[in-house]
Amino acid sequence: MTDIKSVPAMQVHGLTKKYSKFTLGPIDFSIPKGFTTALIGANGAGKTTMIDILGGVYKPNDGGAVYFDENMTIDKAETRERIGYCSATDFFPLTWNIKNIAMVMEASWDSFDRKKFESYCTKFKIETEHDKKLKKLQKMSDGNKMRTYLAALFARDCDLLIMDEPGSSLDPAFRDKLCDEFRAFLLRQEGEKTIFFSTHNIADMENVTDYAVFMDDGKVIEKGFVDVLKDKYCSVRGNGNDWEAIAKVLISGTNRHDSFCGLAIKSELEAFNAIHKIELAAEEPTLQELSIGLLETGEFNE
Repeated sequence: MTDIKSVPAMQVHGLTKKYSKFTLGPIDFSIPKGFTTALIGANGAGKTTMIDILGGVYKPNDGGAVYFDENMTIDKAETRERIGYCSATDFFPLTWNIKNIAMVMEASWDSFDRKKFESYCTKFKIETEHDKKLKKLQKMSDGNKMRTYLAALFARDCDLLIMDEPGSSLDPAFRDKLCDEFRAFLLRQEGEKTIFFSTHNIADMENVTDYAVFMDDGKVIEKGFVDVLKDKYCSVRGNGNDWEAIAKVLISGTNRHDSFCGLAIKSELEAFNAIHKIELAAEEPTLQELSIGLLETGEFNE
């Protein structure tokens, strides 16, 4: 019997994109089918470039990705029909309104359900195409624009959603609603639907994230199921007088003189403390703590 955690919805191999002052990759990773994967990194890490390439907006200089199986590449219409892509900004022309979006989406995608789109617009408390006066996107707030993009996305029957920072412009209450929509999407055909989204702030999306890929400076620095990563690492706190000794085993950390906190690999910390016997408080990290610790690798703040 195949372990569902090993079944990939997307496999990235040697993906590279070069700019004059930044290079993405080469990158290799897979995301598991049937789960929500978060692409986590600071601003400028290369997340948007990665998402845009995987969504078919740009082509890489080298390498690429396959979706669902080795023959499904983004240049094939049958692949694109099964993928729902959404950028963080200007996903549709800013001169369009809700009716324009509904008409073009219906003409472009076999899986787009116009009635479902209207239902999502109502649910997300934005205009529907039957309202008397329709705003152009350029007149909407950033939050309402993203709600509109998401309504169009969820109105399609896709197998894989690829989204760039879907929660960045949303208020906390709607980010919570977005988590509910993620769960509902995965349950449409349990085990067959997959979500891949980028974020630089995981706090509000942690409870819906099953798998995580961490990026820094155009490279993948860690990846895995969240429960496995939380078992691999630990959040550490202790007396500031022990900072000099403990800093040698921390991946990253902060010394506040009277106390310190940091992130460590659990097995390495246990081996270290078996010898040095420092009084520590070691706990399972939250995904937010794990993100901060990994993305500050090697940069201690005193």
